[in-house]
Amino acid sequence: MLELVNRHRAAGASCGSEGTFPATAALRWQPNLVQAALRHSDDMQTGNFFSHTGSDGTSGGQRITAAGYTWRSWGENIAAGHATVSIVVAGWMASPGHCANVMKAGFTDIGVACVKGGTGNNFRTYWTMELGSPR
Repeated sequence: MLELVNRHRAAGASCGSEGTFPATAALRWQPNLVQAALRHSDDMQTGNFFSHTGSDGTSGGQRITAAGYTWRSWGENIAAGHATVSIVVAGWMASPGHCANVMKAGFTDIGVACVKGGTGNNFRTYWTMELGSPR
């Protein structure tokens, strides 16, 4: 995931209605952001829902803070049902808002988690990408 996202950042991207983004610096894998992403993917799978708002009403920023990441700015991409990293990244890059999150030069850190859905879930996978820049 990190390698693929960083390839997109290195190449620059047209993000539809969000504009064209020039090449920018690679993101760093950040364990606290992984923890926040896993919390949200687990929550969506357990509760069988798909939303940026957690079952407890939390936002991505609140989950990132709770995971111990002190941020200046943050962003979150979610997806559900995609079978592979390449498919989910392609979906995000085809969506103007998600693409803009991936390409935002102000973000320096990334954490991603994918949780497999169970027999009672609407989706077979629940993906969360947390992006941030530290304070």
